[in-house]
Amino acid sequence: MLALSLNNANLPYSDPIHPIIVHFVIAMVFFAFFCDVVGYLTRNHHLFEVGFWNMFVASAAIFLAVIVGQFEAGLANAYDAAQPVLNQHTLTGWSLAAIVVAITGWRFVIRNRDPLKIPPAYLGVATFLSCLVFFQIYLGTKLVWVYGLHVEPVVEAMKQGVLK
Repeated sequence: MLALSLNNANLPYSDPIHPIIVHFVIAMVFFAFFCDVVGYLTRNHHLFEVGFWNMFVASAAIFLAVIVGQFEAGLANAYDAAQPVLNQHTLTGWSLAAIVVAITGWRFVIRNRDPLKIPPAYLGVATFLSCLVFFQIYLGTKLVWVYGLHVEPVVEAMKQGVLK
């Protein structure tokens, strides 16, 4: 069996990769929403294309973010106090992956029917998606800044048996 050599952050590489990929996905989802809202308000259909392609790429990238997040969460050895937040973050992450793909599929149908318009119902669902992304950001931020997952002093405390 191949054993991973873990560093002081309990990772086999220097820094967590999950946040890098996740921030990319977050930016794409928010920028797509921004482009669609501004395009709707200004009737600039070119922004609808930008919004669609951002959602399209975010649909692929979110799965990479979730998979890398699962790997890094497994290495985190979350202590009891952090576990409920980590579980909620995991559940929300997988749910977001499915929701982003579903919304992108709907956006694809809208784009094929009439690339010059977006229905208000789509903007309502995109608003819900943005709120869900904000909730996920809150959970991820809490895992790092409150519970210190993959933060060296917390990893050390776990190794010494201070945290369980």
